[in-house]
Amino acid sequence: MKYETSITAPERNTGVIKLHGPEAFEAMRKAGRLAAETLDMITEYVVPGITTEELDRICAEFIASRGAISGPLNYRGYPKSVCISINHVVCHGIPGPKKLEDGDILNIDVTPVLDGWYGDSSRMYVAGKPKIKAQRLIDITYECLMRGIEVIKPGATTGDIGYAIQNYAEGKRCSVVRDFCGHGVGRVFHDVPNILHYGTPGEGIELKAGMIFTVEPMINLGTWQVKVLDDDWTAVTRDRSLSAQFEHSIGVTETGYEIFTLSPKGLDKPPYDI
Repeated sequence: MKYETSITAPERNTGVIKLHGPEAFEAMRKAGRLAAETLDMITEYVVPGITTEELDRICAEFIASRGAISGPLNYRGYPKSVCISINHVVCHGIPGPKKLEDGDILNIDVTPVLDGWYGDSSRMYVAGKPKIKAQRLIDITYECLMRGIEVIKPGATTGDIGYAIQNYAEGKRCSVVRDFCGHGVGRVFHDVPNILHYGTPGEGIELKAGMIFTVEPMINLGTWQVKVLDDDWTAVTRDRSLSAQFEHSIGVTETGYEIFTLSPKGLDKPPYDI
């Protein structure tokens, strides 16, 4: 795998991993904070009876009010500003007229683009009171995210990240989705390297200071297999079991990692105290 500095790299996926400097890290702090602020803001609106398209509208208006645009809108034909995935939807759920019901769990995935930089993050939410199994899945998924992040440092590998996530999830009798993965991010929405959420320690791509990517495990209560619906976006569990996901944008530092998308209000996982 080749690496190049982001100063000389074009703003597209060339298949070469970009190594970013201090200016890029500062730009990602701002874009990441806006993503986190958007997810903080929407928390109070996630209640039974609201539609997912209303949640999409609120997020889009908030992002625009901060001088940014919504990265997903019109990306490869995607019709909305955010992705909202409910219950057995794994990812890329398209907001629409469906009203949330008491006990629904959902992932809201936002990517504001601020000054050309993509801040990519998602969290789980609960409309009303979660069922015991649903809350357990949310807790496990968040722990998977953080365990994957905690191994990040120069000299570690993408396989180390995947193993940390897979080992914990399967130890809790859950499964890790294979069909989707984390990715490089920065001035490009989806860049190399791919960050698999399963793997073998020491295998994969070596991490180097300056790399920026997402870690975003999707964890299912049932089997890991998914299918994509006829809209060509919405991915669901094949066995209709519940699925959950959390996502952070991460920078590899000289000694470890920096999370760009932490919640300023401490609302990193439900239940949220608002």
